[in-house]
Amino acid sequence: MSDPEVTKNQLRRFIKGLVLLAVVTLIEVFFSLLGKGHIISGAEDYKWLIILTAVIILVLSVYKAYFIIYEFMHMKYEAPGLSKTVLLPMFLLVWAIIAFFWEGNDWNKRRTLIKNKNNEQIDDSSQKQMGMDVRILKEEDFQ
Repeated sequence: MSDPEVTKNQLRRFIKGLVLLAVVTLIEVFFSLLGKGHIISGAEDYKWLIILTAVIILVLSVYKAYFIIYEFMHMKYEAPGLSKTVLLPMFLLVWAIIAFFWEGNDWNKRRTLIKNKNNEQIDDSSQKQMGMDVRILKEEDFQ
């Protein structure tokens, strides 16, 4: 093959990949608008439709990332060991992000619980049960 033929083949593959990414992006936009109720009014009221839309968008996004990494970054032409050394840290990073969100949500729940406990009012009957050893300290007590 001569240089012009190689260049034409590379250009064809590039345009084919670009068109594929554009079509997948348009499908993602369509499902996003569908899930938000812009295409079918009232669709945002159905929880199952929102979940289905989110799953479809997630799968298409992962496919686009896979295609970009393997085609445009030439990962499919590399040795299998090299591609695994790239993919394993990526999966660990995704796992870490999910774990941080999970932990952050737990912290938020606990913080809300503590705020609610701090805002509770103590009634007089419980203060009387505490006894006489509870009193408010004044500045003179520390001199």
